[in-house]
Amino acid sequence: MAAPVVRARKNAPPREDVLVAAMAMIAERGLEGLTMAGLGRQVGMSSGHLLYYFRSKDELLLQTLEWSESALGDERRGLLSRRGPARERLQAYVDLYVPDGARDPHWTLWMEVWNRSQNAGPEERDRQAAVEGAWHRDLVALLAEGISRGEFRPVDADRFGARLRALLDGFSIQLAVGLPGIGRQDILTHVGEFLDESLLAAPHRPADARSTGS
Repeated sequence: MAAPVVRARKNAPPREDVLVAAMAMIAERGLEGLTMAGLGRQVGMSSGHLLYYFRSKDELLLQTLEWSESALGDERRGLLSRRGPARERLQAYVDLYVPDGARDPHWTLWMEVWNRSQNAGPEERDRQAAVEGAWHRDLVALLAEGISRGEFRPVDADRFGARLRALLDGFSIQLAVGLPGIGRQDILTHVGEFLDESLLAAPHRPADARSTGS
């Protein structure tokens, strides 16, 4: 019984090739078009071999999300480490967060993982939370930097970050599922106005600039 397992391991493509193929299938066909049999044909493996490595479609989806988020995390940290005003880097964070449009493959995958997490075990939930936590930590660090430099009002960075991400999630889901009446630029405008109104430090007003009256 050991021989087939050894051959499966020897002939299997690299794990990342499988994850790349899974994301490509989601982008091309949507989640409904991603099947273990179809993915197996794409990478030259049987569906049984795929299940041997990933145990279930839920695990395949979660690993694909983790792989995709790893690449996004590198891009996000590169954007946030740039020199320049914190507000500009915060806008770059928002641009990266919001989906490109309806059926964005990354957001399609996120929504499916969220949906399946209702029946997930503690380990899977922890892994999903770790992915979301990375976005949150980077955002809080950027907010704290802007506050310390006097660019942002002295808000609670952790609480403000949680609220901002909830706002981004709500808008992004509407865009990703293709609800009519809202586009990506609309979302960026709404969020930009919210940030400017609630976060930017009030400009200094010299004493001699006060209005006078009787």
